[in-house]
Amino acid sequence: MSLCILAAGKTVTLAVTAFTLSWIHSVEKTHWQEDWKVTPSGLQIVEARIKGSGAGMEPPEGSVLRNGWWVYPPNVALQRRLMLAASGATGEGWTLCTVQGCRELGKAPGDTIVLEPCGPEGSSQSR
Repeated sequence: MSLCILAAGKTVTLAVTAFTLSWIHSVEKTHWQEDWKVTPSGLQIVEARIKGSGAGMEPPEGSVLRNGWWVYPPNVALQRRLMLAASGATGEGWTLCTVQGCRELGKAPGDTIVLEPCGPEGSSQSR
């Protein structure tokens, strides 16, 4: 199983089964992180972390404060794909980290990134 990153008409394939997605909230400037698994049926969120809280971003019930992060298991269904849009309001985009390293995605306002499971040759599972 692999993760396909579709952006600017190009596809990058990463041979991974898990990744961490992180970003900064555009209003509160609070750091967020999510751990995801790549499965043949879609992307499954495993854990989420919020560095603090703010208006409209209270940690969900059952969250645990661990090393300054509110940690919780999100109750979110399996996702066929993730669509990431860049607002440009934070000065940076999304950061995607795997065992292979980290890369920034969608830094420019209006950039749209699609993450989805794909085969090892880079063919999308959902097309």
